Parts: sequence; C-alpha cells; structure tokens
Amino acid sequence: MYQVIRMYGAMEPWWFLDDWKEDITKVLEFDNYHEALQCYQKEWAKLRRRYSDFNSHGDIMTAFWNKQDQHWCEECGDYVQRYHSLALLTDWQETPSSWFRPTFTKQNDTPFRSKCFIKQKNEQGQN
Repeated sequence: MYQVIRMYGAMEPWWFLDDWKEDITKVLEFDNYHEALQCYQKEWAKLRRRYSDFNSHGDIMTAFWNKQDQHWCEECGDYVQRYHSLALLTDWQETPSSWFRPTFTKQNDTPFRSKCFIKQKNEQGQN
C-alpha cells in the first residue's frame, strides 16, 4: 500500500520525528505505486503554485514554505519555520531506494534553522 500524505508543521517530512504523524493533514492511499506517483506529482504542482520556496528530495518528499509562515517558540526563544510538506510513502515508511527519483531532487531556497530544530534533531540522535 502506498500513501501520498500532506503535512503542516515545524519539520520537513524526511525527519520522521516521533510525533510526525500528528502533522498529517491529508492522506491518499493507493495499491499501485505509479498511481501514487502520479498523485504526488499533481499535489506537488498545486503546492508549488501556492508556496514560494521548496526543497524536494529524490526520496519523493518535499517541503514547501513561505518565509513569513513562522511561529514563536517559548521553549527555545526563537521563531520556527512552518512547512507544507508532501511525501510518498510505502506502508507508512520511507519509499524503498529502488523507487527513488533522483530527478526530483531540487530546491530554490534553504529554510531558516531554529534552535528548536537543532534541539529536536539531537534529542532523537539524527545528526
């Protein structure tokens, strides 16, 4: 089973932090990989028209953002970027590398990295 998911939150989709599923806003499920990939591409085009900045990975995951979409984090005393993310998953896991699409790897900007991002990443051992 394949899932095309949309997320909204403070982390890009490829981090898979413990509570990543809480950021899911939409799930579309498919039995066929190629149908899921077509859906991902259509959703990608919609999000690209809506958000000015993006970082797309060959593992079929993309984060879109607008620099103004940040919220203040009291815990770390810093602003945190929010992302509208898209991912194609296989049984709720990262798609196997044999299905990766290297031509999907592109970006037009690098997001602001807050102290929260660094703290969460280090706490989960994802250096």
